[in-house]
Amino acid sequence: MTIFDTTINNQTASLNQGTTSDSTSFQSNPTLREHVAISMQQYLKQMQGQPLSDVYDLVLTQVEEPLLRAIMEHTRNNQTKAAKVLGLNRGTLRKKLKRYNLL
Repeated sequence: MTIFDTTINNQTASLNQGTTSDSTSFQSNPTLREHVAISMQQYLKQMQGQPLSDVYDLVLTQVEEPLLRAIMEHTRNNQTKAAKVLGLNRGTLRKKLKRYNLL
């Protein structure tokens, strides 16, 4: 059993019972970790045994752009504040923003 199985089983059990309990946080207040676990399990199922490579880079690319967009919006495009929120230096932030055409 993997972390993915546990999360899915808890979610399915809660949905089947029609309950919303605090012990199953996914239904009422999903964590980022839970979202990632569900998404990864769905992705792996969709691949149906096909060879996988560079999954780490794929996931980072898929997560990094919306993260940067959200933080830039949150900080009203203030790069100094955004860099601080993200824990990056401003130069690294600018490099990442350019990579995704966000500058």
